[in-house]
Amino acid sequence: MNEDKIKRINELYHLEKSIGLSHEEKKEQKKLRAEYIQSVRANLRGQLNNISIQNEDGSIIPLKPKGKH
Repeated sequence: MNEDKIKRINELYHLEKSIGLSHEEKKEQKKLRAEYIQSVRANLRGQLNNISIQNEDGSIIPLKPKGKH
């Protein structure tokens, strides 16, 4: 998600709080928020998939996603 879309999400939020949103703006806001959430989830999955645990003996074990053992 790029900075322009994040700025637009914030603009729509402030408009909603001050004067309200039109039907089209509400649809745009819903779409942008869904895209933002999807982006955050993908970034979090990527970070979690790169975590490894180091055991006391020095061996390193990568964490695996649930259900994929």
